[in-house]
Amino acid sequence: MIRKAILKDVNSIEDTYNEHFQYELNHTAFTVFKKGVYPTKDDAERAIYAGALFVYEENGTIVGSIIIDKVQPIEYATIPWKEKLSEDEVMVIHLLMVRPSMSGKGIASSLIKFATELAQKNSCRALRLDTGSQNIPALSLYQKNGFEIIASASKKVGDVIAHKNHLFLEKIL
Repeated sequence: MIRKAILKDVNSIEDTYNEHFQYELNHTAFTVFKKGVYPTKDDAERAIYAGALFVYEENGTIVGSIIIDKVQPIEYATIPWKEKLSEDEVMVIHLLMVRPSMSGKGIASSLIKFATELAQKNSCRALRLDTGSQNIPALSLYQKNGFEIIASASKKVGDVIAHKNHLFLEKIL
């Protein structure tokens, strides 16, 4: 079940982030995320207050989350998107996280489908996101779900982690 996150979910969401950090420490790191820097419990709280954080809950346990809204990061202004759209016509996936122990079960695809439907309900004409070029699993997931790579440029991930060769993707709705 996907639902809007509430403040009492923050510790479970943080546990999801921590499981991700531990997984990348023990295995291959595909993201540039840094524990204590981004994503953090504070990032989740801010997204909850903004009404932008949704969770995927299974048997009473939060196994994934997505932050989605109509706020485009500053770097998006320089990207040659397929269509020139107003701020109100674009929804952005800022962070999609699934517990590594739950990967391969279609949770991420379900969250993307949810984001697509939410964008359509909000009269958006495009769904945009960005990911690191080294994040092959995420890139494959997004392309499988209808996103197209539009550009590669530098970006500050979570507004704090500088990253070159970042990919910007778009799905026209």
